[in-house]
Amino acid sequence: QVQLVESGGGLVQAGGSLRLTCAASGNILSINRMAWYRQAPGKQRELAATTTSVGSTIYADSVKGRFTISRDNAKNTVYLQMNSLKPEDTAVYYCSADIRTIAGISTRYWGQGTQVTVSS
Repeated sequence: QVQLVESGGGLVQAGGSLRLTCAASGNILSINRMAWYRQAPGKQRELAATTTSVGSTIYADSVKGRFTISRDNAKNTVYLQMNSLKPEDTAVYYCSADIRTIAGISTRYWGQGTQVTVSS
């Protein structure tokens, strides 16, 4: 069984910063792609940032230059450092991870989501 547990969301003023953390645990053999998605009220879930096992990163245009995704492979953890936050960044943020379990099965797992609210 695999779990992704997120933390670090909250309420922040525009221009402020938050750091999200997502830790994977369970019968993990390896983790390839890890990513952060977000879903604002009334909108579809969108990709914010993603990173591969070797550290390659891709960012949505809306967060480029303000957000930084990183990972600690030894801890099976992915981070999202969010700076210069804007009210339009308000959303539920979800982490995902493409995990191969000890049983040899690869699946995309999702966290439960953490709320980020940016006040103007």
